[in-house]
Amino acid sequence: MIHGIRTFLPIMLAHGEEGHVVCTASVAGLISGPFGIPYNVSKYGVVALCEGLYHELALVQSKIKVSVLCPGFVNTRILESQRNRPAEMPLLPVSESQMQYAEWMRARVAAGLAPSEVGHQVFEAIRDERFYIVTDPDEWKPLIRERMEDILGDRNPRLFGVS
Repeated sequence: MIHGIRTFLPIMLAHGEEGHVVCTASVAGLISGPFGIPYNVSKYGVVALCEGLYHELALVQSKIKVSVLCPGFVNTRILESQRNRPAEMPLLPVSESQMQYAEWMRARVAAGLAPSEVGHQVFEAIRDERFYIVTDPDEWKPLIRERMEDILGDRNPRLFGVS
């Protein structure tokens, strides 16, 4: 993502026209669950990248706007990524807790939004110049609020997604 921005943003800025950069993170860039630490770290990084870029472009009064897409569960093949895993890199053993969480995730992804609905939400956000694009806001914003309240209240993080 950094390389894409470094490559294309200068071209967009030089063009002098309005434009929009949309980076895809995940709701995992705003709240963290168990058993996905590398994924969560990368998604928090995308959110931080976009927030910084938003501020920098605003300071120079750029015609280029920025949004960060933080989808929740979308009915894709995201949990089938092992299909691309090289044979010489076998999966590590997993615990019973990890297996249960993975099953919960599979069910949620299967029942998730259609990718076309997420695309529609992205187009609306671009039109409205909205920075944060959180799909299923009724589901995710209360959890994001809880995280913020935990931070502001000096409380340990709460676990979500195990019901």
